[in-house]
Amino acid sequence: MAAEGEKCAQTETNGASDTCERNVNGNEGSLESNEEQQSVSKRQKKKLLKQQKWEEEREQRKQKRKERKQQRRLQKQSQDEESGEHHGARKRPRGEVTPSSLRLVVDCSFDALMLQKDVRKLHKQIQRCYAENRRAPHPVQFYLTSLGGQLRQSMDEHDKGWTNWKDISVKAEHYSDVVSKDQLVYLTSDSPNVLTELDHHKAYVIGGLVDHNHHKGITFEKAKELGIAHAQLPLSSFVKMNSRKVLAVNHVFEIVLAYLVKGNWQDAFFSVLPQRKGAVAVDSCGTPLRERDEDSDSDLGAQDQTDDGALNHPDSRV
Repeated sequence: MAAEGEKCAQTETNGASDTCERNVNGNEGSLESNEEQQSVSKRQKKKLLKQQKWEEEREQRKQKRKERKQQRRLQKQSQDEESGEHHGARKRPRGEVTPSSLRLVVDCSFDALMLQKDVRKLHKQIQRCYAENRRAPHPVQFYLTSLGGQLRQSMDEHDKGWTNWKDISVKAEHYSDVVSKDQLVYLTSDSPNVLTELDHHKAYVIGGLVDHNHHKGITFEKAKELGIAHAQLPLSSFVKMNSRKVLAVNHVFEIVLAYLVKGNWQDAFFSVLPQRKGAVAVDSCGTPLRERDEDSDSDLGAQDQTDDGALNHPDSRV
């Protein structure tokens, strides 16, 4: 009986010990959990304080940016004055601008014939036309007609400010419904007629088509179908090019603007045509001036050789 009593006592002691260990372990886990919660709360609190400070200092950062921008502008203005350049020289005083009565129309009715990438190229060319016309000493009356489809979508997506463009008439209608047919002249390189002078009572139409030769002669055929006048710029009379005569929309537009200033087709062509076109001036006979100069040099060299040969020849008579 005594042994059984000792055994029971030992069992109770072990049970109490196990219970104590469980309580201790449980308390330690609880403490660790509390410490972890407190640690997370501190990090979150620090993050919130940092965010709050960032928001409070937003206006200060904005003001500092304005001050730095103003300081850079004043510094640039000071440098321009020291170098003798007028700040903002690219902006011409409005008194120098004399608007022209000439009308230039970009015909956008070929939208369905172009791929999306070509439409984007046309969009950029139209942007260039608008920018050059705004800067020109003699800006023309600029029309965009038959605007819609892919081109309109491209302009809406990539150039949202186009709806605020100034000094331009944008029409969804065809150009023949905007301008009287007897005043229209379609500029197309396929026309047999060569334009020598610009008539300020006319409206000159430029085909808004980037086709990479997929639709040769289409603008010429359209002009004939509508029964309107057509002509090509006098490119061949003044310039020889390595590439084809078909020019981009903005090149034709800029050449006309340049002619209004210079009054000379050759000067207008060479102030606009890109170097990759390999443009070379030609004389009245259509001979490239470089080739003519080279031929003259060759003839002169041949003559020099003949003279030298005559002087050095043993049978020569002086």
